[in-house]
Amino acid sequence: MAKSSWAKFPHPEKAYVYDGANLKRHWDRLHRGDCEPFPKDEAIQDAWRAYHLGDFGRAIEAGLAAGADGANVANKAQAIYATYLERAGPRKAKLFQEAMERGEAAMRERPRDANAHYFFAMAAGRYGQEISIAKALAQGLGGKIREALEKAIKLQPKHADAQIALGTWHAEIIGKVGAMVGKLTYGASKDAAVEHFQKALKLNPDSAIARIEYANGLVLLFGKDRMKEAEKLYAEAAKQKPLDAMERLDVEAAKAELED
Repeated sequence: MAKSSWAKFPHPEKAYVYDGANLKRHWDRLHRGDCEPFPKDEAIQDAWRAYHLGDFGRAIEAGLAAGADGANVANKAQAIYATYLERAGPRKAKLFQEAMERGEAAMRERPRDANAHYFFAMAAGRYGQEISIAKALAQGLGGKIREALEKAIKLQPKHADAQIALGTWHAEIIGKVGAMVGKLTYGASKDAAVEHFQKALKLNPDSAIARIEYANGLVLLFGKDRMKEAEKLYAEAAKQKPLDAMERLDVEAAKAELED
């Protein structure tokens, strides 16, 4: 895709520039959610710099140009871009599908890479939300997503983002088909959803997206009974201090939720 086809990140900040050694210095905090190892390849480092800055198109293109080792940054950047910045529905679904297909290839090529599995699941989950949970389940994506997330956690037990996604998986299954069918057909449960969200917050206590997805999950699972708790989580998410473009987009999403 041409560079001109990528929408610009709407909240540019000098604080999101991680030049030179600053990237490695802040890496652990920036990647506390996904536990991505610091890359040795300078081209991939630059792709991640573009990602953190909010230049998602450049991050995608640089990641793809770096070959198999650049798949993680390309796939994450594409999923985040499609989630927050792409407005055209058909293109949004296509972007998720592309990242999902590259993620499947990455899982085959690097089966011991936790994020090969996680970024597949991330793109597949968002693709499912875009086309509808019912269609995604009919295509067999539910089982593939769960398997990939559980593999990511097995390979990297501190993977907070995979815990978030697994909590969302349980919540969305139950929200779509109900607790009984969800349990019998897919092995989904309300208790498991809450447990995964809580684990994510314990692993990454500064995460806005963990709070947002936890809140969304509570509404799906319990409706008005847990609405106050959900609103508290949205408010907490809106107060987090973002360190890069993705975190800023998460915080802005929480603020928008509170305004609705």
